[in-house]
Amino acid sequence: MKYFILFGPPGAGKGTQAAKMREKYSLHHISTGDLLRKEIAAGTELGKKAKSLIEAGNLVPDEVVIGMITNVFDNDKTSKGFLLDGFPRTEEQAVALDKILKDRNSEVTSVISLMIDDDEVVRRIKKRAEIENRADDADEATIRNRVKTYHEKTEPVINHYKSTGKYKEIDGSGDIEDVFTVLCGIIDKL
Repeated sequence: MKYFILFGPPGAGKGTQAAKMREKYSLHHISTGDLLRKEIAAGTELGKKAKSLIEAGNLVPDEVVIGMITNVFDNDKTSKGFLLDGFPRTEEQAVALDKILKDRNSEVTSVISLMIDDDEVVRRIKKRAEIENRADDADEATIRNRVKTYHEKTEPVINHYKSTGKYKEIDGSGDIEDVFTVLCGIIDKL
C-alpha cells in the first residue's frame, strides 16, 4: 500500500492536485478539510466544535483528526493507496501517522510539498472564497492567521520527513498542468 502526503500552505493547490492524482493513480484522497466540512454540514458535535475553531483560523485537536484518518484507513480495503491532504499538520500528528502505518506494516511513501509565497496564498484563498462561497476563506485576517499557524505549527513537520529522505519540494505557483507534470514525475519514480 502506498501512502502519499501532499503538503503546503492553505491555497497552495493541494486539493486541485490531489483530485488529479486520485484519478491518475487510483488513490483514496483523504482531505481533513473535507472530512471536517462534512461533520459541520451534518451538524454533529464534532462539526460544531470544529466550526468555531476553523472560523477563527485555528487547528482542530489532533485526537479528532487522527481518529478520522484512522477510520478511513480501516474502512477502505480496495484502494491502491492513500493521498493525505492537510494531514499531518503538526509534529505530533506526523509521529501518530508513523505509528498508525507501522501497525499496518507500512510507512509513508513520499511527502510532496507545494511551495508558494504568503501573498499568493492570500490571493488564491480569496479567489477560492468567491468561487466556492466558502465563508472560512473570506476574511483576510483569518487567512493570515491560517498562514501564520501553518508557518508555526506545520512547517516544522518538514524536518520530520526530510530526515527520512521522503520529502520532495516543488514550486506550486505555476500552471495547474505544469505542477501536475512535476508531481507525476516524482510519483512515477517511486
